[in-house]
Amino acid sequence: MLKIKNLHASVEDKSILKGINLEVKAGEVHAIMGPNGSGKSTLASVISGKEDYEVEKGEIILHGEDIQELSAEERAHKGVFLSFQYPVEIPGVSVTNFIKTAINETRKGQGLEDMPAKDMLKKIREKAELLEIDRKFLSRPLNEGFSGGEKKRNEIFQMAMLEPQLAILDETDSGLDIDALRIVANGVNKLKSKDNAVIVITHYQRLLDHIVPDYVHVLYNGKIVKSGTKELAFELEEKGYDWIKEEVNA
Repeated sequence: MLKIKNLHASVEDKSILKGINLEVKAGEVHAIMGPNGSGKSTLASVISGKEDYEVEKGEIILHGEDIQELSAEERAHKGVFLSFQYPVEIPGVSVTNFIKTAINETRKGQGLEDMPAKDMLKKIREKAELLEIDRKFLSRPLNEGFSGGEKKRNEIFQMAMLEPQLAILDETDSGLDIDALRIVANGVNKLKSKDNAVIVITHYQRLLDHIVPDYVHVLYNGKIVKSGTKELAFELEEKGYDWIKEEVNA
């Protein structure tokens, strides 16, 4: 599904990614871990097409197509979803109206007509029930006055409605208590399928107790320096990142 080859990227002339190679297949969950400043969020932003970052060389291939020249919006229409570490508030726009607009914009980008209102309503009810979301929550202004857990749950709801092929969760566990973490993780697990893929970016192993990855990659100084199974995450939790740095610098 996604192939990244020798990806180098910078922001404001500062080199951040220094040769990333990664392949993610449909049905897989990949966790990207690493210390602060290693390039994790930059990688998420570059894959999703945020304009602040400059790709200096390398390839980002989605379903056999190089998507580097596509805007973030065009990538979203092709099924790339990025959950934000700090979701924005949009006063006056309800969760439901926001998601209706997002879905119909995506459909327009794919050459389809707006989703009929009754189909939209049915889908909203189904996904809200799946993720245990209260109906009142859907009428609230987007993220306004939301707790950290509510913001994350809202993003998982957006993901459920949009049904992306590639979902990138950028530190979605940031600031969550254990109950909110479990709710978000359960939502992700319910949405996984053989046809989509998930990249989870996190500092901590605790999220991976709930979303079990097929592969764990350690990003350090702009490169993936180690890959393994979920056991690698336990090792990182136990030893920290210093042993990775020592291994790389040895």
